[in-house]
Amino acid sequence: MRVEQFLRDSRARFPDKTAVVANGRRLTYRDLDDMSDRLAAALVERGLERGDRVALFMDNSWETVIAIFAALKAGAVFSPINPSTKAEKLAYVVNNCRAAALVTQARLTAVAAAALKAAPSVRITVVAGGDGAAALPGALRFSDALATRSAPPAFPGIALDLAMLIYTSGSTGFPKGVMMTHENVVAAATSITTYLENTPDDIVLNVLPLSFDYGLYQVLMAAKVGATLVLEKSFAFPHAILERMRAERVTGFPLVPTMAALILQMKDIEPDSFPHLRYITNTAAALPPAHILRLQALFPRAKIFSMYGLTECKRCTWLPPEELSRRPGSVGIAIPGTEAYVVNENGERVGPGVVGELVIRGPHVMKGYWEAPEATDRALRPGPFPWEKVLYTGDLFRTDEDGFLYFVGRKDDIIKTRGEKVSPKEIENVLYALPGVSEAAVVGVPDPILGMAIKAVVVADGSLSAQDVIRHCAKHIEDYMVPKEVEFRSELPKTDTGKISRRQVAAALEAAE
Repeated sequence: MRVEQFLRDSRARFPDKTAVVANGRRLTYRDLDDMSDRLAAALVERGLERGDRVALFMDNSWETVIAIFAALKAGAVFSPINPSTKAEKLAYVVNNCRAAALVTQARLTAVAAAALKAAPSVRITVVAGGDGAAALPGALRFSDALATRSAPPAFPGIALDLAMLIYTSGSTGFPKGVMMTHENVVAAATSITTYLENTPDDIVLNVLPLSFDYGLYQVLMAAKVGATLVLEKSFAFPHAILERMRAERVTGFPLVPTMAALILQMKDIEPDSFPHLRYITNTAAALPPAHILRLQALFPRAKIFSMYGLTECKRCTWLPPEELSRRPGSVGIAIPGTEAYVVNENGERVGPGVVGELVIRGPHVMKGYWEAPEATDRALRPGPFPWEKVLYTGDLFRTDEDGFLYFVGRKDDIIKTRGEKVSPKEIENVLYALPGVSEAAVVGVPDPILGMAIKAVVVADGSLSAQDVIRHCAKHIEDYMVPKEVEFRSELPKTDTGKISRRQVAAALEAAE
């Protein structure tokens, strides 16, 4: 089965049911299927071929949902890119996957235009909203594409083809493209909707960026079961989001710990004032036990699903809600149809209480990193049977006596903040580009709202302030990567070979608390 079949099947079952609510519009499954057909046909007419990559540089919007399914119907591979991405990194991603097409929106055309100057592979551009197409010579207006009357390809491909490339931070400082086939996506979506018990009656509100696989899968899973997706751009205005939840009678609400902390800081939420809310999901990091108790008091009718995942397999584990009170620090057991276990440095399974690396088996495991064989070989290694490879996650875990899993930490330096994986190296590269900075180390520090906050420790001349450093970073990297704190030092600790030691920096910060 291919992913676009989710939409075709739901259109056949529920043609007049609301599929997406976004940007002040309500689209039915018929609307969504027809519009994505037309955009797919328009892309093919302009030369998009099977297997080509389509970069989606867009906010959460109904146009983004259409573009996702249009790329798939055209036999292409879509790659969603965070709308806060700056031109240099956008150019890197587009060049890395040699994207043939870029779909963006009017407010982002200045960044897109700057990136495209260094992206010769892009031969098709589409712009949604406003007069943005004028900023990109030769660009097709999204509205004009939707006027196309020809049909998309009758045979876009098979389930073994790539469906999407999701770029995730790497320890080298350059993002890596995670290759997911249609089979991978269908397996993950089927498993998750099974334990969430999703039905066509569900109304899911999503504020998470569609460039983040947790947010993206809300689109795919809603289409799979015929549910309604209410799409918002962010959680910047929590009161407005909660009012939308009430108005739309939302039944499912995916969040990350940052959002939970903000909700719990609000003083005017009456307990049980969201009677339609059936479930809340959480991933990226485990919710603090105190937050779980308070969420249960605020939303007594909602089941809380604590989960763990990573881009390379979408979702690893889920904790049955009835286990929350017994194992509040656990992220649960393997999702249905998969296996998760802990191994030592020799790849041997370890017993309860022993810390080791989490390994994942299942049909949801990626095919590898795009044109990065060495990184792929580090992550995908021989499994227990000769015909397979399994995913070594780089995450340290332990199990209890009943096999429930507990996150301990990362093996590498990757920082998880606001639900996103962040490479310290990428931020350090930006810091070194600021005149006056001679040494830099970026580490994660515990934060009650963010999970981990990003802290930059720098050696610089006396001309720079912390605000100067933060402003410089905000110009060059996504907002979630900008350091929350900056500390100046006269020198940074080094290894025996003279390299700056992030681990020693982090240890010194921890000891100072």
